Amino acid sequence: MRQSSALLPQTQVRLTEMSFPYNHVHIHRTRLAFIHLDNLLHFAKIDRDGKVDGFICAYLPDQVILLLLRRGDVISAVSFTDTGRSVVPIAQALRDMREETERGELAYCDATMEQLAWMYASCAAPAKRRFIDDREPEKLFPVLSHELFNGVLELISNGRVSYFRFQDGKYVNGYFSGKPDSLPVPKYVESLFQAAADGTRPLIGAAAFGHATDIPEQAAPAMIETYRDLFWRITTAAEKEMPGEATKRAYKVRDSLAASHPPIPVLGTPLDREPSPLVTTADQLTGALAEWTLQMLQQLEIMSPGIAATVLKEATKEQRFMLQKSGFFGKLPWAVRW
Repeated sequence: MRQSSALLPQTQVRLTEMSFPYNHVHIHRTRLAFIHLDNLLHFAKIDRDGKVDGFICAYLPDQVILLLLRRGDVISAVSFTDTGRSVVPIAQALRDMREETERGELAYCDATMEQLAWMYASCAAPAKRRFIDDREPEKLFPVLSHELFNGVLELISNGRVSYFRFQDGKYVNGYFSGKPDSLPVPKYVESLFQAAADGTRPLIGAAAFGHATDIPEQAAPAMIETYRDLFWRITTAAEKEMPGEATKRAYKVRDSLAASHPPIPVLGTPLDREPSPLVTTADQLTGALAEWTLQMLQQLEIMSPGIAATVLKEATKEQRFMLQKSGFFGKLPWAVRW
């Protein structure tokens, strides 16, 4: 892979040189062209050795993507670029990886859920950059103690990413790249600032963010596509019952809910068009579809009493068990008898 010149914002750290703490390596960094991504994701889901907490790190020409795994399932994705960090839709992350198969690289590692939550938190909200005097690293912890700092400090040295958690200025625990088990944390911190044999100073980046304990699980791409299909099945079934009126109502309600329910514009994108990327949870997705269904069918019920149950039975019969499990029908006032 060509060496990208993209840098982590406000630092001189190259994205391609970033490495993250881990407990165990399943796949050392290697060319994406040598990896069957779908097989890897399938292995992580079904194989006992793969059903672990961890991350898949993809090094693409101008970004680094982390797929965060809980017991082998991809639950979220984050991205580092030269313009910043962000949580990204899982489908978009996978698409970017597949498009850069020839130029990308990949690593697959185990890590604790606590560490994964911190990795997520560093991208979910703007991380506050911190100035650190790289010639006096011994002052770092005393300064944080004096500030009564609460949160997580991310420290990057020549691409090696480490995390340190503080509570009321006291160091609690952390996760470190390349730290020997026998090396005390203070000595490890000092080592991150040591100059090379030729006197070259390490490239240092530091940021702080709030302590997180969990990761909001994104709705799976397959679930988003299924709900998008249901949106149009409901619209089509309603249009059969009330030609010329139902589709018009479907669009009107979709547009009125766009601001309060972000998944709705994506679900309501016609099937022959590419929808916008979407970061959402399963509960948010179900709630959005249910609210749109409720408001649209309530309007149609005024003109044609009894139409709601008929439409729901027709449109949702193939996915009724999934919808029952997600609580979709419980959000609607109509009883559907199969």
